[in-house]
Amino acid sequence: MTATISQENRADRLPFFDTLRGMALVAMTIYHFSWDLEFFGWVTAGTISQPGWVLFARCIASSFLFLVGVSLVLAHERAIRWRMFWARFGQIAACAALITIATWFAIRDAFIFFGILHAIALFSLLGLALLRLHWFACVAIAIAVFVIGQNFASPFFAPPWLIWIGLSPVPPLSNDFVPLFPWFSATAAGIAAAKLAKGANALESIGTVRLPEALEAPLRFVGRNSLIYYMLHQPVLIGALWVFTAISGPPDQTASFIAQCETQCAATRDQTFCTAYCTCVTDGMKREGIFTAYLAGKTDAAQNETVQRLVQECTAKSEQ
Repeated sequence: MTATISQENRADRLPFFDTLRGMALVAMTIYHFSWDLEFFGWVTAGTISQPGWVLFARCIASSFLFLVGVSLVLAHERAIRWRMFWARFGQIAACAALITIATWFAIRDAFIFFGILHAIALFSLLGLALLRLHWFACVAIAIAVFVIGQNFASPFFAPPWLIWIGLSPVPPLSNDFVPLFPWFSATAAGIAAAKLAKGANALESIGTVRLPEALEAPLRFVGRNSLIYYMLHQPVLIGALWVFTAISGPPDQTASFIAQCETQCAATRDQTFCTAYCTCVTDGMKREGIFTAYLAGKTDAAQNETVQRLVQECTAKSEQ
């Protein structure tokens, strides 16, 4: 019995998969730090909504969920080790609940009720049902989940208690939403890939691929402590940026505001008009001393009237 457990533990900790998990966490940190920079106004508003950043975020989430499937095969394919599974499941579920509670108080309008940790907990449980299937069946399930998630929606799934399924016609407002459809496809694909590699006697060879030690050691450490790292990295990043901003003062958001204004304006007017108009409105609000209040959404009724007057005046001037 001791030998069997030891072998399973070695399989479960194949170093390269810890390294891959560490890489995913580093990529996630880069994305979250960019989000934080935008939140504090240090980069142009809308930066992380650009297609490249959106694709980057989806690749990160997919890699996490794919590795969940690989880890399930490594740890439980021979026999489900329930005690270990429920212990890990409980840790992830507790952290997911903590994130929901924290974001409910911090950003109630877009709080995280089914983010990446919620998905990992659920997909780990659902993934157990796939461990006895042939790898080809897992591929078929992954394709089906992805296709349904991309092409089907119904008002039936719109109620709050069903929104996590991911088939509502209108996605909810949340800073991190990773629903069952289509995201479970990544975990099913991970299970299929691990089963296929294991059947070809290649899984352990892949899992023991090594990188230069100076690069691999920190990545492997982060990967082996992924949950702790995940829970701590954002408070650390946000805290550091808050201190930096408090010391240096808030960033000048003039360029960011003008760029955002020109983007919105370009939907209906030409570039020459938009450049003149947005610059005029910005200069006018600064001259009236209401630019900072407007950016913060704290203008009063009189200041709102001033903004409307500036909009009318700048529209007329820019049309000339």
